[in-house]
Order: sequence, then C-alpha cells, then structure tokens
Amino acid sequence: MRYLAILLLAPLLLILCWGYWAYPKSLPRTSGRCIFDVAALLLALITAVQCAMLGFDTVELPTVDGFGRASGAIWQQVLPALYGYGAFAAVIVLAMLLRHAWWGRRRRR
Repeated sequence: MRYLAILLLAPLLLILCWGYWAYPKSLPRTSGRCIFDVAALLLALITAVQCAMLGFDTVELPTVDGFGRASGAIWQQVLPALYGYGAFAAVIVLAMLLRHAWWGRRRRR
C-alpha cells in the first residue's frame, strides 16, 4: 500500500513531464537544453517519489471510533499524493524559470 499514491499520481506526472518537454517551442532546442530538461525531469520525479514516501510515513491514522478505522485511512494515500505533486511542481517551476533565463534571451547582432 506504500506505493499506491505514487501509482495513482504517475499518469498526471507523466502528462506534466510531456508538457514541460514540449513547452515552449520558441526556445532553441540545443543539446545543452536537452540535457538540462532530462536532468530537471529526473530530479522532479525523484523528489516527488521521495516526498510521497515521506508523506506516507508521517501521516497519522485516526483512532478507531464508531465508524471504524477506515473512516480516516484515506489520508494515508491522499497526503503522499499531495506531497509528491507539490514537490514535483516546485522543481518543475524552478526548472522552467531557469530554462527561460538561460535560453529565453535572444541575442541581437
């Protein structure tokens, strides 16, 4: 059950990876940019998985009450997904800003 949140989050992360790779078409596609993009995507995915595991380990399940243990156990999957998505988004936004700063300037002749 530990990796369920990551499996549920994987399709969204793959779509966001594709969007990052394809956006924007106006920036030059150099080998340096491709290496930067691959490194940024790998870092974002690794960070998302690590934060999701951290979220799974830190969530506190509610005590058993009249509704049983299952009444709040969904947070054991929701919180890791939120941590993973937030970490992924933070790394991708920083990478987009750096990419635009490095390759977004047009040189005038």
